[in-house]
Amino acid sequence: MTRAWQIILVGALLGLFALFYQGLWGNPRYIPTILIGTPAPVFAAPQVGSSDSLSLDQFKGKVVLLNFWASWCLECKLEHNNLLALNERFGRDPNFVMLGVNYQDKEPDALEYLRTYGSNFQHVRDVKGAIAFDYGVYGVPETFLIDQQGVIRCKTIGPIVGAVYDNYVQRVLPALLSGSPEQVGC
Repeated sequence: MTRAWQIILVGALLGLFALFYQGLWGNPRYIPTILIGTPAPVFAAPQVGSSDSLSLDQFKGKVVLLNFWASWCLECKLEHNNLLALNERFGRDPNFVMLGVNYQDKEPDALEYLRTYGSNFQHVRDVKGAIAFDYGVYGVPETFLIDQQGVIRCKTIGPIVGAVYDNYVQRVLPALLSGSPEQVGC
């Protein structure tokens, strides 16, 4: 091995070490998505507990909160009451709709989860994971906010609790419902 290759190898190893070290201090919940500012992928899927289908196209012109969840997900249980509260607070607005996407779950387990924890919004089943794939979902829970033009404005990885919930209630959803998506800071 020549001296030049040794220097390149040492430089590459130092670069990898620097990236690894930087990654230790980053926010593991922040994974940038290329979907922000792009049209939301459309989908149609069967509803949980029904053979009826539901399509995102049905809600054109509305702000859509799209939450991916599963009955086996512990963090989904943490946020569930907050999701119910969000729909209770904003669901009366005719320009708002909230949808749950049940991800990689068995339908009886999903139904039991909804019976146990309650539900005040509609849910669809992502039977083959195609919806999650189109939205770039890494795991559950993940939540997307889609503005009235059908553009994804926000993605949240992890449960909607604490400061994240407060931000949704006080800033993000009011801004989207007022038609000011440029003011949304998720």
